[in-house]
Amino acid sequence: MKKVQIYSTPSCSYCHMAKDFFKKNNVSYDDFDVAVNLEKRKEMVEKSGQMGVPVILIGGEIIVGFDKAKISSLLGIK
Repeated sequence: MKKVQIYSTPSCSYCHMAKDFFKKNNVSYDDFDVAVNLEKRKEMVEKSGQMGVPVILIGGEIIVGFDKAKISSLLGIK
């Protein structure tokens, strides 16, 4: 399984949707709360050029927002 990371905030509904999707499909992931972790927030912006969340990294591929089709494709989920 590819390494999955998500940069999120507690109030982001799309972040919750992404994490629920990962849990439903037994995908382990590292979650970084960029509302409180300034170092990870800076890292997220450097990697994606975006301030919006979620920013999801799957095997080095960056996805901004909850793009279920792209996430499923990258993880091999049907």
